[in-house]
Amino acid sequence: MTTSMKSEHHKEPKGKNKKKLLIIGSVLAAILTIGIIYFVSSAQFESTDNAQLDADIIPIKSSVSGYIQVIHFKDNEHVKKGQLLITIDDTDLKTRVAQAEAALENSKSNLLSIQSNAHAFSQNADASSLNSTSVEQNINSAKAKLTKAQEDFNRIENMYNSKAATKAQYDAAKADLDVYKAQLEGAINQYKSAAMQSQGVHSQADAQRSQITLAQALVKQREAELILANIQMAHASIIATCDGIVTRRAVEEGQFITIAQPLCSIIDNVNIWITANFKETQLNELQKGQAVDIKLDAFPDIELKGKVESFIGATGAKFSLLPPDNSTGNFVKIVQRVPVRIEITERPTNNESILLPGLSAFVKVKVK
Repeated sequence: MTTSMKSEHHKEPKGKNKKKLLIIGSVLAAILTIGIIYFVSSAQFESTDNAQLDADIIPIKSSVSGYIQVIHFKDNEHVKKGQLLITIDDTDLKTRVAQAEAALENSKSNLLSIQSNAHAFSQNADASSLNSTSVEQNINSAKAKLTKAQEDFNRIENMYNSKAATKAQYDAAKADLDVYKAQLEGAINQYKSAAMQSQGVHSQADAQRSQITLAQALVKQREAELILANIQMAHASIIATCDGIVTRRAVEEGQFITIAQPLCSIIDNVNIWITANFKETQLNELQKGQAVDIKLDAFPDIELKGKVESFIGATGAKFSLLPPDNSTGNFVKIVQRVPVRIEITERPTNNESILLPGLSAFVKVKVK
């Protein structure tokens, strides 16, 4: 009786040990299975939690000087592209536009006057040329008459020497010759005077034509000044350059502002992307176009989809204020990070306002 009870007592722990071994084996098998699954799954992805939402933050600055008349927004307000943000008092700008318009009209009137004078001088130059040509023809006529008078005188002189002509005929022929010589000399002098006068008139006409070029250049300058004045007046109305959130207002109504003074900033929360800083050892598997799963630390229930868009041209350290210089001798090897831009392809349509630049994110890129 006692022996049988002892044998049963020894058998009972052996059964318990088998159960324990079975449980431990099952747990180890489950852990091994999970580890294998995790290893196989992780080999298909490259991930990092060194990532954040990024967007363009556009500073709004003044292009003109003046007093702020009206501010049409409140801080952190959603605005649309082209929406009026600030109105600057444009009284002085309107005066400049009026002055530019008056100067332009004056330059145009001056151009018309110069063109009219140039036309008149051109006509005078043409008339002077015709007069000079006419005087030149008188020279040819006087030369012909002188030639005939010279021939008549030579003939009469020969006849007079041979007693075939009278002294009166000789004197008359000589007088005619002298008259025609004087006429030729007068025609030549008249031609010289007409030619000099024509040259002077032509010079005046050329000067007037050159004044036209200067006047036309002045008109173009006045037109440019008017365009600039209109542009400056248009800049008195400051508008939103994109859809987004306007924030960091730095001015008040009635304040005098100068050119290039910061007024506010607009956060473009429509065109948002992810900047993920991957280790350099992860880059071997990353390629453009690969699918990306995105989770935000602030909103873990929201899942975003994206794709690898581009790689920056250098490591992040190269863009720091004081880049590391490994040639100094104090070298410690550190795994570098390379910023990768990830385009967000799918986002929650009803939660766009929560996609704020700077939020931390976790990204997982499917590489296989």
